[in-house]
Amino acid sequence: MKIHFIGIGGIGVSALAQYYLSKGAEVFGSDLVSSEITELLEERGAKVFVGEHKEQNVGQDLDMVIYSPAVREDNPEFKIAKKRNLNLLSYPQALGKLTKDYFTIAVSGSHGKSTTSAMIANILIKAGFDPTVILGTKLSEFGDSNFRLGTSKYLVIEADEYQVSFLNYWPEIILLTNLEEEHLDFFGNFENIFRAFRDYINHLPENGSLIINYDDKNARKIEEALTSRNINMIPYYLAMEESFTMKEILKIPGEHNVSNALGALMVARTLGIADDISFQALSDYRGAWRRFQIYEISTGDKEFTLVSDYAHHPTEISATLKATKEKWPEKEIWAVFQPHQYQRTYYLFDKLVEAFSEAEVRKIIMLPIYDVAGREDEEIKTKVSSLKLAEAIKERAEEKEIFCFNSFSEAKKNIEDNIRGGEVVIIMGAGDIYDLVKMFST
Repeated sequence: MKIHFIGIGGIGVSALAQYYLSKGAEVFGSDLVSSEITELLEERGAKVFVGEHKEQNVGQDLDMVIYSPAVREDNPEFKIAKKRNLNLLSYPQALGKLTKDYFTIAVSGSHGKSTTSAMIANILIKAGFDPTVILGTKLSEFGDSNFRLGTSKYLVIEADEYQVSFLNYWPEIILLTNLEEEHLDFFGNFENIFRAFRDYINHLPENGSLIINYDDKNARKIEEALTSRNINMIPYYLAMEESFTMKEILKIPGEHNVSNALGALMVARTLGIADDISFQALSDYRGAWRRFQIYEISTGDKEFTLVSDYAHHPTEISATLKATKEKWPEKEIWAVFQPHQYQRTYYLFDKLVEAFSEAEVRKIIMLPIYDVAGREDEEIKTKVSSLKLAEAIKERAEEKEIFCFNSFSEAKKNIEDNIRGGEVVIIMGAGDIYDLVKMFST
């Protein structure tokens, strides 16, 4: 089998590419820039074209072309694949086909999908279930990969709601972590988000299981909106007795991670896995790539702690900063943030202001908004900026030091020039801000 992936460096698409590589397929792909992920794919046997997408990248005798949801119909590779009448599937469509071949466990929700999926995967591995896993982040347990090939019938995936991708999936177990306003550039309002989740959850078969975070009011409401069917409803919540065990054994901080672990525990119980196995797997879990990753940094004669985190939604930002303060209550905390997408920043502006103004941080550094190709509204780009966000935060929290810089190098220099030693600097965002982390850590 020969497959070409358009946008092969994407975190989801790359995992699917690894799946087909592991099955012996010839894998080709293209991406605009080289990355750790494209390098890993090349190491594993893929042929990757880096740079501008071109018709000639799409080879002959292909059995399938799979494209990232970020790829538009005017993309040259998409257009030639369609013109040649090739078997052309989006990433969600291709993953959806796999979900029908496995006993699929899908983790859904506005936040916490990657961490909870990783926790579930580690429990299943510990229990001998040998699952195949497709994640939206890399795990050290998987050799710094976002993919693991198993030999059993079990498949663990993240089921993303953007562009209603999850309507392509047919799981036997769905875990719903939470439900709130997100991806408003696509959905427009919360009502549309709610309806999409309702329709997706109705993909569960008779006697399928829906595991719901009952601490989240919107997740609770989804139960009432479901079609009357024989689905096993399994709640979890922080008031459970098991929460105390989680607070003792987890190596990653934050109440939100206690909640994630409880959800993973409920999945394990649904599969008949003993609690002692689950607790051991959760105790061993050290976190995922860009999910509260901790580095100890030396610069000159000063040392500080750097935390890299994917948080980019206000709820995630608040939870991450709260967890940081809980872990280091006596230390001064600095936050470095790259807003993700102009439209998200515009729609969630007030909530972003609230998240930062109420957080226990002394210094905030804002970087330019990460421009997501193909998903931006040119008019909205004129209405919002990192500077406006910084000014609004300063207006509400005058005691905080707030700076705006145009580049990672400027931010790095400011940190190095002003750090006294012993601080915690948390670098957050879903764009390329990881490059700033690498500037410190490599």
